[in-house]
Amino acid sequence: MKRRKKPAGSQTPSRSLPDTRSTKKTDVAVAAPAAPSAVRSVRAPVDLSRALLDAWRVNERINQELLSLVPAHIWRAFPTSSKRRNIATCFAHIHNVRCMRIKMSHSSVAVPERLDRAELTPDDARQALAESAEAMAALIQLGLDAGGHVPNHKPDVVALVCASMVHEAHHRGQISHWCRELGAPQTPEQQLKLWEWDKLHKLVNRE
Repeated sequence: MKRRKKPAGSQTPSRSLPDTRSTKKTDVAVAAPAAPSAVRSVRAPVDLSRALLDAWRVNERINQELLSLVPAHIWRAFPTSSKRRNIATCFAHIHNVRCMRIKMSHSSVAVPERLDRAELTPDDARQALAESAEAMAALIQLGLDAGGHVPNHKPDVVALVCASMVHEAHHRGQISHWCRELGAPQTPEQQLKLWEWDKLHKLVNRE
């Protein structure tokens, strides 16, 4: 078979071949994005029964802190804004209302002895409040063990705790105001002792 002759001046088109010459590349290390952790740290569920009791005990710790901030010379003085009640009788009232709540429940919890407002000393108040706080804690535990129900305290044990704490916080505010009226205001550092719930919570759980 004869090959056809190419016309004069014609060129064979060249094919583009890959450049096989070695080129030096600089490798740059790029950190791959971290894959999200498949397992997140799971916090243990809160024991709400214990949390309720802890909250009540923190409330009592605040009462004790406030009691320690009251100077002896204004313990029975009457502030200008109150002609019927003073600091001493206010602390007695807090304790006696607790006794009333426990008595109303008609439960197995022993009712602490009520305080005589006329004879009350700071040491008497400190000891009585500690006793009635523990008696209230026993009543709260009784309610928790009964599915949240407390005899003669509706609707439930949470309401009992909240009502008690709000009542006592109201009177703590009165006492703090009366301290100022009577010339013995609390310093900012002292006030923090009554509000730093997280620190008070740690103290209560440490004791």
